[in-house]
Amino acid sequence: MATSVLNMQNSVYRRRNVVNKVMLTLSMAALAFGLFWLFWIIITLLTKGGSALSYTLFTEITPPPGQAGGLANAIFGSLMMVGAGTLIGTPIGILAGTYLAEYGQRGWLAPATRFLNDVLLSAPSIIIGLFIYAVYVAQVGHYSGWAGAIALAILVVPVVVRTTDNMLLLVPNGLREATAALGCPKWRMVTMICYRAARSGIMTGVLLAIARISGETAPLLFTALSNQFMSWNMNAPMSNLPVVIYQYAASPFKEWNNLAWAGATLITLVVLAINIIARNMFRKS
Repeated sequence: MATSVLNMQNSVYRRRNVVNKVMLTLSMAALAFGLFWLFWIIITLLTKGGSALSYTLFTEITPPPGQAGGLANAIFGSLMMVGAGTLIGTPIGILAGTYLAEYGQRGWLAPATRFLNDVLLSAPSIIIGLFIYAVYVAQVGHYSGWAGAIALAILVVPVVVRTTDNMLLLVPNGLREATAALGCPKWRMVTMICYRAARSGIMTGVLLAIARISGETAPLLFTALSNQFMSWNMNAPMSNLPVVIYQYAASPFKEWNNLAWAGATLITLVVLAINIIARNMFRKS
């Protein structure tokens, strides 16, 4: 009897060990498959666009066909619109996430908001661009940097909402109970205790949102369009890196193709750096 039980246990152990090795092998193969394409993309960009990364890229504007130049106006326009979109979308996302985590424990509004936020989080960015085109660009009669910033802000909001909600829910309830026992108002408890405890996670969400909108092309095609010259006017068409890359990559001019590769390399390196910084912040917290 004892021998049969022991043999059964050994067979179960061997079967589990085989299954574990098979799943571990499949997981490592999937990891290697994903890393292969990632490194291939990065190496291709560095090979074709690394040589075009120069000082003139940041000091000269986009050139006419057949001439050398840079991407200064596109870089400046992208910084302006990404910065404005982040400043518009971040407070909205943080406040909405705060409501979901701190005030929406009861009722139907919080679950419905979370569901709609998840839908917006997975919505194609071109839909956002068409929406802003219909409600803003078509009404004012012209493309503008503000329209592009609003479209990017809409893409920022769901990322920040989800991150803020999750990070605040991770704050121990014991901290909330202790502040309530001391007679602290809830708004002060949220701002002085919960925000400080979840600060790194919220900042991580903001950085990830910036990384997401930095390379968005479709919304800007319908909102900001482009501008061949340096422009400080956010109420007019504004140049930006994603649209310039889209236009120059499909052109027959070698100089424009080189600038497209340089712009793609620049965006990739910036987004990669932002993601690394965000992951490190979250890991340390």
